[in-house]
Amino acid sequence: MRISVKLSFTLALAALLALSTGTRAQAQSTAAPTAGNGTYIASDPLSGVRYDNRYDLSLGMAYDHMKAGANVLQGANLGGLDLSGSYWFSKHWAVEGSGRGYLGSSGAGTASPSVVHGPFVSQYLFVAGPEWLGPHNKHGALIAHALFGGSYFDAHLGNVPPATENFYYNQVAPAAIIGGHMDLNRSAHWVFRITPDAVMTHYSMPSTPAYSQYDVNFAISVGVEYKLNKKR
Repeated sequence: MRISVKLSFTLALAALLALSTGTRAQAQSTAAPTAGNGTYIASDPLSGVRYDNRYDLSLGMAYDHMKAGANVLQGANLGGLDLSGSYWFSKHWAVEGSGRGYLGSSGAGTASPSVVHGPFVSQYLFVAGPEWLGPHNKHGALIAHALFGGSYFDAHLGNVPPATENFYYNQVAPAAIIGGHMDLNRSAHWVFRITPDAVMTHYSMPSTPAYSQYDVNFAISVGVEYKLNKKR
């Protein structure tokens, strides 16, 4: 019996030592890389972040809220894509161009008994303007822009006249985008980007006399930016 107890104690001690050794080895294998003398090697994926690139491109999933007509009570929630690019001619100033396309359903108007329900509407924006680099470090940056250009609206009503639903008619109109980017650097070239904006459009109604209206709506996109290698 005494031999059995001693044997059990010996086996338990050996198992404990083996478990301790295995745990220590696993911890060493998952630790940060070390140099030959045992010192840790620091790894910083953001060490190469610079704000001296000449070009950058960004692509994001986009959301836009708008009204399809001056008297349409229900707003339209549109989804789409935001493709933008910048040419930096100094550290803080650039020229940015942006193309954005949105599509979604809208509430119907109230000019007469509605003959359509949940029609699709689309809006395409093509704008350009100055871009300014604000506070920034290797982790991220705040960037402001003011972009001006045009917008194309399509009511997708088929043979139904837009006036029947109080919709704007299909047209190209002036547009402006005021807002900016909130960037989170992931490496020297890749950036996670959030772009909140105010979108201003000036659409006309198919009425007599002619009637037009300025609309200010909210838009946002979330995506990635890539900084090209070429430096200023």
